[in-house]
Amino acid sequence: MTPLLMAIFLANALMALFGIGLKTATLPVVALAVGIGVDYGIYIYDVIQREVVQNGKTLRNAYVATLRQAGKAIVFTGVCLSGGVATWLFSDLQFQKDMGLLLVFMFSANMLGAVILCPALCRFVLPLNKEAEQAEREGRVPLEG
Repeated sequence: MTPLLMAIFLANALMALFGIGLKTATLPVVALAVGIGVDYGIYIYDVIQREVVQNGKTLRNAYVATLRQAGKAIVFTGVCLSGGVATWLFSDLQFQKDMGLLLVFMFSANMLGAVILCPALCRFVLPLNKEAEQAEREGRVPLEG
């Protein structure tokens, strides 16, 4: 939730900066971007949680495994969505330009928040494998790479 909240607060600031009001026309656009951000967070957390809890990996190794699995898909999806909607910025319609700007920002912020911030927050919410973490610090467990 934290990465999503940060993206929403930043999007609200962007809307205020560019004079984009929250109206019945803009609400579905924001809801779409929020929904995609929720999916990103769920995918990242699920893979990290499975790698740490079920497979006994360190958080660092779980993060690498997560980037290989869900991370690739999230970054690819985020870049494709942002790139496609970025073409709206060249429209003659002001509403379409505004929504393009808002969606490009929200898709990118949600993607980066899920890939960078969500794993950092897992340090505080997941039960970590203390023995594996200690072995990694001492150099007894090679990093998966």
